[in-house]
Amino acid sequence: MDYLTTLDLGPSSPVLRYATLADVPAIVALLAADQLGAARDGADSDAELRPYKEAFAAIDRDPAHLLVVAEADRQVIATLQLSFLPGLARRGALRAQIEAVRVAEAWRSRGLGAAMITWAISEARRRGSALVQLTSDKSRGGAHRFYEQLGFVASHEGYKLRL
Repeated sequence: MDYLTTLDLGPSSPVLRYATLADVPAIVALLAADQLGAARDGADSDAELRPYKEAFAAIDRDPAHLLVVAEADRQVIATLQLSFLPGLARRGALRAQIEAVRVAEAWRSRGLGAAMITWAISEARRRGSALVQLTSDKSRGGAHRFYEQLGFVASHEGYKLRL
């Protein structure tokens, strides 16, 4: 396993590492345990896991995308995706996009999410990103406060078009 760092949370110290194919069921469970994910994510069979595994393979083979998990006692307890987006705007700036941040309920309010976001910001800086961005559903007031406490600013209105 490719360990990235140990997340010092006082008495507990989960490790952050690159996700593996074997982690996909646990990641899907984290996605489905979320208030919004409950209606759109989840897999009860190998057939239902197939699209997630295909997405994992695409992420895993592209160095512009990192899927990481936090692990404690050999259990996946959190995840996030960090993607790097080159662009011409801002003098050709590289942007880092944080997606799909999920922390297992038992680990919330213990500093794990903040430690993971701090790692992602450091990784973005290390790779030369000019800014880190993320989106958060309008219904997630707690998440908005969390991101603002970490220094993020709600600077844009986001739009989506389902295809």
